Amino acid sequence: MLPLAGALLVALAPARAARSTALAVMGAHLGLGLYLAYALFDRSQGAMQWAEDLPWIPALGVRFSLGVDGLALILLLLNALVHLVAVIATRSGIRAPRAYYALLLLLAAAVNGVFLATDLFLFYVCWELVLVPMYFLIGVWGGAERVQAATKFLLFTLGGSVLLLIAIVAVHLSSGADGLEPSFNIYVLQSLAGNEQVGAEFLGLAFREWVFLLFFLGFAVKIPVFPLHTWLPAAHVQAPTPVSVVLAGVLLKLGAYGMLRIALPLAGSTAASWAGALALLGVVNIVYGAWVALGQRDFKRMVAYSSISHMGFFLLGVAAALRGPFGSAGEALAPTGAPLADPRYDALAGGSLQLFTHGLSAALMFLIVGVVQRRAGHRDLERMGGFAARMPRLTAFALVGFFASLGLPGLAGFVSEVMVIFGSWAVYPGWTLLSCAGLLLVAAFLARAFRLVFTGPPSDAARSMADLDARESWSMAPLVLLCIAIGVAPALLLDLLLPTLRIVLATLSHVVSPSG
Repeated sequence: MLPLAGALLVALAPARAARSTALAVMGAHLGLGLYLAYALFDRSQGAMQWAEDLPWIPALGVRFSLGVDGLALILLLLNALVHLVAVIATRSGIRAPRAYYALLLLLAAAVNGVFLATDLFLFYVCWELVLVPMYFLIGVWGGAERVQAATKFLLFTLGGSVLLLIAIVAVHLSSGADGLEPSFNIYVLQSLAGNEQVGAEFLGLAFREWVFLLFFLGFAVKIPVFPLHTWLPAAHVQAPTPVSVVLAGVLLKLGAYGMLRIALPLAGSTAASWAGALALLGVVNIVYGAWVALGQRDFKRMVAYSSISHMGFFLLGVAAALRGPFGSAGEALAPTGAPLADPRYDALAGGSLQLFTHGLSAALMFLIVGVVQRRAGHRDLERMGGFAARMPRLTAFALVGFFASLGLPGLAGFVSEVMVIFGSWAVYPGWTLLSCAGLLLVAAFLARAFRLVFTGPPSDAARSMADLDARESWSMAPLVLLCIAIGVAPALLLDLLLPTLRIVLATLSHVVSPSG
């Protein structure tokens, strides 16, 4: 993959060429992704395209299997964009530039592997590989308490990874029942998920219930789901701004992708029985994250808790999509392949789109925090004010970032959140009302932060501030433009995504009612 080759090239290049090499590699990576998505990708069908399947570790039955569908494709584009923005946003003169940029590109390559892998063992290898560069990017280039924050991140994610490994081994071994060849292929395992007779009951839970619980907990750490979220604010506060951009923009999406691609389809009928719990956790994320964000004085910590709140909409959307009654897989689709008037479909589409739209707005918000911190010398909201009078360009970009996070109509966040709300209302009206109350809290903390930072008389620090420089403007501009473009024309992404979601919904319908 291009980022992996770029990481090796950066590591071997002279230190003075590290930044330009990383910029060229990630620019080419994004350009190639856009060409594949909008020139070569067949948007009329949602199955895996450009699939590769090569032997890797024959003794274990592991294969190097890759493929791209609409869901993976939009996240690959997000990964390329966010890493390019992170390279642009990195200030010149950073310590050990070759190591820094090589780790950043290695992280991009590992994330690509997670989204591309169709072999569960390969997925796990790439999942684990993500931990290494992120640990060092926080632990070496972070703030004063960077080692503690990086260690907490590592411990939480390694704990989740152990649970994933147990689940992977269990489903691999169970796939060899009835004389079949054990497999790590995700789609083979999905086809076997309806066999509820596999495995014995343990501690009151059936085999598929344990599979779901282990996968869910492993992925929930990365989303993160309350109460497994405590590593995230600490990591964000200590991480340098470009690393926070990647962490919020891309890494939180890995757990959501794993849940949608692996945990739910492999859980059999257990998936539907846990839908109510997923809805509850989603609403807790929305309300709790927004409530805690409202009480923060640290600007960066506030934005970190806002990410917890926004990712709750993904959980709520998936929970509504799982809610029955389900018939056969074909009943989820109209004969032409178009969705029926089914709220589950809206909820699933909104939750999936939220992964991309939140990636844009969260990355932009952390860039704004970084600029404010550099100008003011601190992140204390109570000691700021008057930035609008001195920094009109930053203020204009901040308006887009704040309103996109709020979900204002015409901006990217609105489309995904309103689809989740409409889709979940039919099956979880009470939880949906509470999620709307959470949106009021989101509006409250965003309005408070904007007032404290940008309005009022200029603070002592603001009087001598310069507006955005070229590097800062170029790092924010693509995110601002996309927040507007997707808000106005969501079909730019939905045309890529929806055919795949028809297959995902049909798969969930099948495993929930295998006898249908």
